[in-house]
Amino acid sequence: MEETIYPGIRRILAPNPSPMTYTGTNTYLIGHKEIAVIDPGPQSASHLKTILKAIKPGSKITKIFVTHSHLDHSPLAAALSEKTHAKIYAHGDSSSGRSVEMSKLAENNLIGGGEGVDATFQPDISLMDGTALSHDKERIVAIWTPGHFGNHMAYSFKGYLLCGDHVMGWASSMVSPPDGDLGAFRRSCDKLLARSETIYLPGHGEKIEDGPSRIRWLLSHRNERELQILNALDKKPDSAEGIAKRVYTDVDPQLVPAATRNVLAHLFDLVERKRVVALGPLQLHTKYSLI
Repeated sequence: MEETIYPGIRRILAPNPSPMTYTGTNTYLIGHKEIAVIDPGPQSASHLKTILKAIKPGSKITKIFVTHSHLDHSPLAAALSEKTHAKIYAHGDSSSGRSVEMSKLAENNLIGGGEGVDATFQPDISLMDGTALSHDKERIVAIWTPGHFGNHMAYSFKGYLLCGDHVMGWASSMVSPPDGDLGAFRRSCDKLLARSETIYLPGHGEKIEDGPSRIRWLLSHRNERELQILNALDKKPDSAEGIAKRVYTDVDPQLVPAATRNVLAHLFDLVERKRVVALGPLQLHTKYSLI
């Protein structure tokens, strides 16, 4: 189903609903004559056909942007590029944008992670933070927003912020190390709060009418979760999974693994800020204690 959000901004919903993707991935078509596709979505022949069918006579796809390389956002980019000869733009491959600490954790492969990563993703053109590209007599500005994923980019167009999975209205953003980084997530939130866009178009779910308010809620939510984790550790040292089971008391059992990854992100952030110490090497089942 195609929806016009604003003249020159259309949305097509990918056929991949799930507990982690909500109603499915939002693919955005930007422009009138020149069309930029933002987040082509998962590998899906039917979705590829829907995107191509949405291009009206006299228009053509000239650019393909990817917010980040999770399997529900980037895989279809290659097939769409092959069909249209449009270049793929993104921050970089699936390892780009990680901090030194997260890169070391990924290399050691001792904490798991890597859920749903498009490991073969490679853009044609890598974008730096703040890059502005001329498009359909307007411009698209790329904003590096690591946190949910190291290579995560948001895109600004005509006062709208296409924010990928960094900000969503239906759920808080997943942060799972080593691809997710809570310290980077908070810094990216501050970066977006300093910008002028107010209407956010997320990677899943409906548009967010007051994006800055949603960001402030996300930061408050993270602060509350941090306090819960610290209170849990005040009782006894515990692992990420143990803390998740004590803190996420109302979560669907099938989402406990995701909750555990979020707790792990908080623990790494607390270790970096010297609020918590790891009682052993940084591995998935290591216990943590208050300093």
